Amino acid sequence: MNLNILYEDKEILVVEKPVGIESQSARSFEPDMVSEVKRHIHTLSPKSGEPYVGVIHRLDKPVGGVMVYAKTKNAAESLSRQVSGHETDKMYYAVVCGKPVENFGTYVDYLWKDGKNNSSKIVEKGIKGAKAAELDFKIVDNKELQGEELSLLEIRLKTGRHHQIRVQMAGHGTPLWGDQKYNPRFQQKGIRTNVALFASSLTISHPVTGKKMTFSVKPKGEMFDLFSL
Repeated sequence: MNLNILYEDKEILVVEKPVGIESQSARSFEPDMVSEVKRHIHTLSPKSGEPYVGVIHRLDKPVGGVMVYAKTKNAAESLSRQVSGHETDKMYYAVVCGKPVENFGTYVDYLWKDGKNNSSKIVEKGIKGAKAAELDFKIVDNKELQGEELSLLEIRLKTGRHHQIRVQMAGHGTPLWGDQKYNPRFQQKGIRTNVALFASSLTISHPVTGKKMTFSVKPKGEMFDLFSL
């Protein structure tokens, strides 16, 4: 696997995660991003022992896009503080079935994660284990495909919950195209397609210099090709 590296220095590595690859160490023998990043670092500067790679945030396996990994523990601590303090800016593109009622808006829900089934759902605020989930969205474009209305959305995450965008968009009546977990029309056996969600932009402060840095990649996938971006 060839890594598409967007930026690298002694502290951080920013890379495009391909669709279908785990963003952290996988339990199987399939490739994962952490192993690939470690291999890359070791190739550049072979040292005794395994290179340090800090996982700061995650993308679902079927989702591609921009990710940052820390190469030192200090960088990992700084970036993790930024994530937990909502100081990073993550922008996604998504293709949804249907069209939101408003052209732009904010969804605030409470999500409960079902660890047994690796899924999440919207629940009432008081439910034990429920966590607040917030995102902003705006409609970028609208198209019709074989009689079905599709919308291209720009989504900014305010929180980083498990499957958050996929769950919230489905819960508000516009599930993501190709989402076999949360979109009923794609849950039939034999349907194979990727979920139309892509982490297109990430803004962080450099852990040492404090400089604001933004990294962007154009969304990839056949559904995004329908729209002009």
